[in-house]
Amino acid sequence: MTALTLSTSSAAALRADAVVVGVAKGAKGPVVATGAEAVDKAFGGKLADVLETLGATGAEGEVTKLPAASGLKAPVVLAVGLGDVPAKDDGYDAETLRRAAGAASRALSGSKKGAFALPIEDVAGAAAVAEGALLGAYTYDKGIGNGGAKDGKSAKSAKNAANTDKKNNGPLAEVALVGGKPRDKAYKAAVERATALVEEINRARDLINTPSNLLNPADFAAEAVAAAKEHGLKTEVLDEKALKKGGYGGILGVGQGSDAPPRLVRIAYTHPKAEKTLALVGKGITYDSGGISLKPAGHNETMKCDMSGAAAVFATVVAAARLGLRVNLTGWLALAENMPSGSATRPGDVLSMYGGKTVEVLNTDAEGRLVLADAITRAGEEKPDAIVDVATLTGAMVLALGNRTFGIMTNDEAFRTSLHEIAEEAGEQSWPMPLPTHLRKGIDSPVADLANMGERMGGGLVAGIFLKEFVADGITWGHLDIAGPAFNESGPFGYTPKGGTGAAVRTLVRLAERAADGDLG
Repeated sequence: MTALTLSTSSAAALRADAVVVGVAKGAKGPVVATGAEAVDKAFGGKLADVLETLGATGAEGEVTKLPAASGLKAPVVLAVGLGDVPAKDDGYDAETLRRAAGAASRALSGSKKGAFALPIEDVAGAAAVAEGALLGAYTYDKGIGNGGAKDGKSAKSAKNAANTDKKNNGPLAEVALVGGKPRDKAYKAAVERATALVEEINRARDLINTPSNLLNPADFAAEAVAAAKEHGLKTEVLDEKALKKGGYGGILGVGQGSDAPPRLVRIAYTHPKAEKTLALVGKGITYDSGGISLKPAGHNETMKCDMSGAAAVFATVVAAARLGLRVNLTGWLALAENMPSGSATRPGDVLSMYGGKTVEVLNTDAEGRLVLADAITRAGEEKPDAIVDVATLTGAMVLALGNRTFGIMTNDEAFRTSLHEIAEEAGEQSWPMPLPTHLRKGIDSPVADLANMGERMGGGLVAGIFLKEFVADGITWGHLDIAGPAFNESGPFGYTPKGGTGAAVRTLVRLAERAADGDLG
């Protein structure tokens, strides 16, 4: 991954391929942001005028490159837009800095070093620029990490075959944060946190981007086991035989149509001084065809991303271990491939779920809630302080909130508010959603305890209501439907790449940090 350093050197004196400065949108044209004083001085105080001549406005995410003036060690100046000039004394918020740094990193793809002279006023600003720069530098250039080759291919050839961006020149190799304080413990800790966090987000992104023929449930489980060994975590993998013995009818029912059998993975991090325990449950459908209720053409080409929830949970547990958080954190990865075949679950079939409830399957493309239900029930047996599940669960949530915002549903209003605040603090867009009681009747079934489908309108809420049925009494529960932001099918923006985004990892890590401080809302 891109290296990150704190630098006390002047932006003018630092040797780099480019020096990055911020430019804001002022009332009378672009305004050079703080942090770029030395660069502006090299232009005789006319950097804003030069940028305006080149068409720069300071709009958020706008990138303008120009040759450096004499007196600068870097040959290129890259000006990145910060949006409107902030109100007096307010400064730029963390998310603005993240996005600007991310846009700059993407623009410097293939370069050896970028000197980032953005407006860093404190530790929080340094952390935001560090996160954004590292997130923006991401490129996907690998297949599954531990082998996974199929049809006799070597792991290396499988990785090459999986390369989705063969034209890129690789990520920016090094980011130097101008204005950082390398001897300050708080600044050093912020950089270390940003590095660990982004490396784990990128782990999730890599998994999401891996083609489904190189990442089936067993492959995903192997990745978790390998990471657990590296970071001192405990794992338990239930294969199809163990799932059958344990009565995990939801996971088995979804996976029984595939030649690649399902798995349930438990990956756990514990701290000897922890006072709170969190359970995270991730939907891990490594490919979702819709099963017998087959998805129409145009809706299944990106369904390798339907394991984004499990990837986020996996990455969060590893991040917590790397950060040494004082919390007990257990991740449950509910892994299956949803395929149509002679052995696949049919619409109208009844599944006996883990814990004994029965579910009539009215639509086999509503499979995520089935695997989650088994895992939520199992997680509840360990009596955690809270359970949060994460899933690319419903197209209805995308219709409701768009492609950049995930929905939050809970059985506790205060926890819903807390999760929303945490997501905003972490820089992820989310919105609290209700669980209307009148929609519960729609999932009644004449042949089972409940059905996996209800009213079409409000389908994202119906899915949440279904999951709530499997939460044990007395346990606080939250549900994050990340169907919109988990996979970016449009062009990259800010620090967000095309493809897998690692959505929800920052929120979950921040939740774990709060739990480590004894606060769960």
